[in-house]
Formats: sequence, C-alpha cells, structure tokens
Amino acid sequence: MTLYYRDDAVQVTSESIRAGGHSVRISDVTYVWHARGATTMAVRGRVLGRGVLVLLLSLPPLVALVCVVSLLWSAQDRGNWTAVLVILAGCAIAALALTPFLELPLGWLDRSYERGNRVHELWVQHHGTEVMLVRTPDALRFGQIYRAVQRAVEQHTEQ
Repeated sequence: MTLYYRDDAVQVTSESIRAGGHSVRISDVTYVWHARGATTMAVRGRVLGRGVLVLLLSLPPLVALVCVVSLLWSAQDRGNWTAVLVILAGCAIAALALTPFLELPLGWLDRSYERGNRVHELWVQHHGTEVMLVRTPDALRFGQIYRAVQRAVEQHTEQ
C-alpha cells in the first residue's frame, strides 16, 4: 500500500480515499474531477484582509514620498540644502533599519495568495453516483489532495 497524501481529515492511498466521512476504494472510482464551490465568508475575509494588508504596506512609502517632495520644495525656496540632506539621510537609514520588520506582513500576504480566493471541491464517480469528497478554501491543500488522487487512480489503471 502506497500513501500519497494524509492530513487530519483526508487520506489517499493506493487502495482507498478517506475523506469527509466517506471511504472510497480506488478500484471503484471511474471518474475524478474538481469544481468551484460557493464562496464562503472565510474566503471573502481573506480577500478583504489581503486588500487591507496591501493598503497598509503601500501607505507609508507614499507618505514618505509626499514628505520628501514637500521637503525638497521648501528647501528650494530657502536654499537650506544641508538640513534637507541630513533629514533625508536620517529617513533613509531609518527605512533601512525597519526593512527586516516587513518580513512578517509580507509572509502573511504570501500565505494568503497560496491559500487562494475560491472554494474548491473534489468529486469522484463511485458505483455510478457522484460523491463530493473534499470541499476546502485552501488552494494549496486542495492541489496536493487532487494530485494525490490523480496519482492513485493513474497507478491503479496502469496495473
């Protein structure tokens, strides 16, 4: 018996698929497909959170740009370039010092894109009936499960 995928709720082996309270023998599967399910509040919240995070990450550089332009504009009138250069150098050093702290929100943004923005469903045809085995908003997990089922079915048909 070959294990293709396993987590808390799903197990795909060379003999069977166990998911969602169903246990389906690979030899009884005649067709496998996937579909998009109805959008859930979790998916909508993820997309909204992604938008808020992008806004929060892009706002400080825009504010800094406006401040630099206004500082240069005012220095042009006064001719006080040394103060402007000192302020700009201080801001550049502060920005470089704070750059490592962007790792956490950028990681959140990456994971939100990995998880996707749709609900995915895995269906199989088993003894002439269509059975939905998995329904998840996590695109990465769904892709792993779907590929495991495909490999299991392919290996069974080759034997």
